[in-house]
Amino acid sequence: MKTITVSAAIIHDNEGRIFATQRGYGEMQGGWEFPGGKIEAGETPEEALKREISEELDTIISVEKLIDTVEWDYPTFHLTMHCYWCSLAGGSLTLKEHKAAKWLSANELDSVNWLPADKCLIERLKTIMKQ
Repeated sequence: MKTITVSAAIIHDNEGRIFATQRGYGEMQGGWEFPGGKIEAGETPEEALKREISEELDTIISVEKLIDTVEWDYPTFHLTMHCYWCSLAGGSLTLKEHKAAKWLSANELDSVNWLPADKCLIERLKTIMKQ
């Protein structure tokens, strides 16, 4: 089984919410996820994340800290997802590849249909967001 290694941004705002995006393409279209993407050769996970968010959302982020690394087996590949706590540093959060997006409070995290690997983080995020 092939392994895909990605970085994901858990973007938070000053109101204690996080930014969730809905996939607009591919076999997992319609599922909700934390934005990000594949780490390319020669990139650190943080560099990949900044590049992906710039490409997908026309936004500059500050990568603050690693929250978790999720290992998840999908039917056709194994996913290694490095998940970072991030904040906005500039740009407009323009959806270029996603179908929809929402800012969610800790109490709203269960209101969307998360992709399985992303769903692994929800309980931990509720705790972090309520601190």
